[in-house]
Amino acid sequence: MSPAAISALPLNSADVARQFARRGDLESAQFLYGEIAGRMLDRLRYIRIQPQRLLDVGCGAGATLPKLRERYPDAAYVGLDACAPLLDIARERYTPAGLAGMLGRLTGKAATRPQFVLADMAATGLQPESVDLVWSNLALHWHPEPHAALAEWRRVLKVQGLAMFSCLGPNTLRELRAALDDAGLHTATPAFVDMHDFGDLLVENGFADPVMDQETLTLTYRTPQRLLEDVRALGGNPASKRRGGLATPAWRERLYAALERQRGDDGLIKLSIEVAYGHAWRAAARQTAPGETTLSVSAIGRRRA
Repeated sequence: MSPAAISALPLNSADVARQFARRGDLESAQFLYGEIAGRMLDRLRYIRIQPQRLLDVGCGAGATLPKLRERYPDAAYVGLDACAPLLDIARERYTPAGLAGMLGRLTGKAATRPQFVLADMAATGLQPESVDLVWSNLALHWHPEPHAALAEWRRVLKVQGLAMFSCLGPNTLRELRAALDDAGLHTATPAFVDMHDFGDLLVENGFADPVMDQETLTLTYRTPQRLLEDVRALGGNPASKRRGGLATPAWRERLYAALERQRGDDGLIKLSIEVAYGHAWRAAARQTAPGETTLSVSAIGRRRA
């Protein structure tokens, strides 16, 4: 995917928020979201960072908050999402009256109430250099301008702060795309960015030492109906040029039949999920033009004569 294509992915942000609002507390998607969050936390074990304040971008209903609190009990938590109903669920779960006191009694420490912010991940409204860790689990691929999101993450990170994220890669749902073509059901599907392009975007947006890797998970299903239920649970199809209107029974039957034709020798239907993982450090200086460098204000005080 070219840099120009990455700068404007064919996604409708309003549809992303609307489709997630229909999915309740996202518990039906935790088979993937929770698994990938655990794998990201495993990667954090090898990184030396003790954040005072962390930002969970695309926090949804706050499912990862307990795991992040367990890893960093002293860090102030800020969850950010563009879907208001999901944030309402998160607030009800994690910020009722007395929760901070209860957590304090359990841990022996004064617990900081989590904060939940309704905002676009590319326009958070947070103060510059105000967080030490940006964490984002399977959310970045839903933004039509990932370069703008990364630039915003750099803006809010302190110097030497860490951005860590996971997102879906271009081979995700390849069997479903093939079934749509096989059935003659022409509709646009989301475009996912290759991990190498994300590595380039990190450098272009002022991050240092980016590390990217990916893996492909293969899910197996006994029925096409169950496969499509999981796809809907993960977020649906917010592609801006997708087929309009509701799917008719005839449309669904053609798709079911195409998926049935993909059954392997084991009798199962497969679905690929490519997951890219990335992390990088917020650099102190950023090259803006040949011969010109922008230096963070907070970095100036750290310079030695």
